Amino acid sequence: MIDVELNDEGQFLSSEQLQLVKDVLNHAAQEVSLSQQSEVSVTFTTEEDIHELNREHRGIDRPTDVLSFALNDETGDFDPTFHEELGLPNLLGDIVISVPHVERQAADYGHSFERELAFLVVHGFLHLLGYDHMNEEEEKQMFTKQEEILQSYGLGRSES
Repeated sequence: MIDVELNDEGQFLSSEQLQLVKDVLNHAAQEVSLSQQSEVSVTFTTEEDIHELNREHRGIDRPTDVLSFALNDETGDFDPTFHEELGLPNLLGDIVISVPHVERQAADYGHSFERELAFLVVHGFLHLLGYDHMNEEEEKQMFTKQEEILQSYGLGRSES
């Protein structure tokens, strides 16, 4: 249902961890009822590189854990039926994850690297679909959906 392009810039992840990313994204796509063939790119990078991207694209001069760059934004010029009629996939966008953040946050939250990796992948994926957390209501909706996806996959909070 979803084609995943992985870019592990520093060969940070094992083949099992890369497969986990693909599996979690396909599971998330099913959970949100993504009906059309879609594509997403996931890049794993350094803290320095994500810091630069955060400064350049968001005007925030610090590193972060995950960034999402949606191709289907709210400009109104994207028509998913156009791509479907032509047999083209829906290009959702790009997710960029700081691997050092995954390591630190897994330790800070007391769960596995894989749980934190899946958490950030799903978080980025939901942003590509238009979810956000700019206010309390949006945050509750997004984080509830995120936890439901992880729980149904078998990586809920108590499962690491």
